Amino acid sequence: MGKKIGVVTGGGDCPGLNAVIRAIVKAGDMKDFTTIGIRGGFDGLLTPVQAAPLTVRDMDGLLIRGGTILGTANSGRFSSKTGQGETRKISEDLMIQVRQTIEALGLNALVVIGGDGTLTTALQMHESGLPVIGVPKTIDNDLDATQQTFGFDTAVACAVDALDRLHSTAQSHNRVMVLEVMGRYAGWIATYAGLAGGADVILIPEIKFNMPAIEKKIRSREATGKLFTIVIVAEGAKLDETMVVSDNDKTDREVRLGGIGYAIAEKIQEKTGKESRCVVLGHLQRGGQPTHWDRQLCTRFGVQAVHMAATGNFGKMVALKPNGMMGSVDLKDAVNRIRSVDPNGELVLTARTLGICFGD
Repeated sequence: MGKKIGVVTGGGDCPGLNAVIRAIVKAGDMKDFTTIGIRGGFDGLLTPVQAAPLTVRDMDGLLIRGGTILGTANSGRFSSKTGQGETRKISEDLMIQVRQTIEALGLNALVVIGGDGTLTTALQMHESGLPVIGVPKTIDNDLDATQQTFGFDTAVACAVDALDRLHSTAQSHNRVMVLEVMGRYAGWIATYAGLAGGADVILIPEIKFNMPAIEKKIRSREATGKLFTIVIVAEGAKLDETMVVSDNDKTDREVRLGGIGYAIAEKIQEKTGKESRCVVLGHLQRGGQPTHWDRQLCTRFGVQAVHMAATGNFGKMVALKPNGMMGSVDLKDAVNRIRSVDPNGELVLTARTLGICFGD
């Protein structure tokens, strides 16, 4: 009987998910694996099971296609991260059902593509004895065990494009424009996009900011004849040491952040008298075609996952190593540390040397 790999996508959607699926199917075919796609996230492993074979022919056009053909979910019974990032134990009854489905499908391995929350669920599955392999996915780029996650480069490109467009309208009207981007615990998107997009102020979770410092930056620009200012802020940046939450009603997922940009724009206008506007980039960062960098990274991740399945390297996550090569790390190490922007690192120092303000 032939070998089988199951593939499931979890958490928020992300540019490059389909590219990873494509690589797994094509590399698996070369190694005589049949790939079974699990639809709708982990719930697809429950009765009624939502699973079907994926063929090489099905992969046509997927390299550049956004989203995930398998569907995904970032809340529900399999959510292992809730509230402010607390870990929740998945029920034993669910684990038993998942085991029964994996056995019924004849899967030799289950490849789980997701971020911190999804991979925490994958770790719990591994600890219950299931043959799980993780692939890191998050536009936030905040998984410490890999040098980069796919989707990040595309999200940065989206944010930079937005900054480019905001520059012309800000300059035309002498306004302060605030761009809010994703980044719950880490400010990678804001920092990279701020550097590449010529932001004047970058606000991130890793650096405590205050409004007087931002006001001072705006005034100093005005003194040199620059009557507009561009601010980029990560959604997880803290105003008065508090995250701005847009939705805290659900208990089966982490709180939804959002609104920090509007709060800052309002305070800037109040303090400076300058017309200030906010744009929340939101889910635009998750959509569309992946960049060329993300496409090659996704392809390498997918092929590495198949290598790991073929050698029985379970309980691990695919990782991009510091030397640029593919490797793997234990899932328990992958989900326990957040990869944060170093406030004293080269990236922030470069920005400060250019006169960019971090609000401190």
